[in-house]
Amino acid sequence: MAIRKIVYEGDEILTKKCREVDKFDERLHELLNDMKETMYKSGGVGLAAPQVGILRRVAVVDTGDGLVEMVNPKIVESSGEQREQEGCLSCPGQWGITLRPMIVKVNAKNRFGEDIEICGRALKARALCHEIDHLDGILFKSRVISGNVKL
Repeated sequence: MAIRKIVYEGDEILTKKCREVDKFDERLHELLNDMKETMYKSGGVGLAAPQVGILRRVAVVDTGDGLVEMVNPKIVESSGEQREQEGCLSCPGQWGITLRPMIVKVNAKNRFGEDIEICGRALKARALCHEIDHLDGILFKSRVISGNVKL
């Protein structure tokens, strides 16, 4: 496992839509392992592949209840709303209050290509939405309704 360099705002890769994963092989496992280590070392609660320079639909999240690895994730249900503070490892020092669903359900694949379902509430829902946004080339700053972000 290795710590990967985090890509910062201004790098074009963060604005691109990621391609779906179709090979569930050792390279994917290595990417997921490296992303997990990078996220933990950086003190984040989530990390998406484009944040380490890879345009694939892969993300990891851990909001305190264990690691979630998502490959080709899609939000299939959402309800409620929350207005909470959000930041991003790719935009250090910037934060803002975002409007996100309170509850989300995500369908994805695990590292072996098996179907999984992830349900999140509050912080976990926010983190899931944030990382899936990254996979579509969207930074949290476009969701901010108030805060210190530099638009």
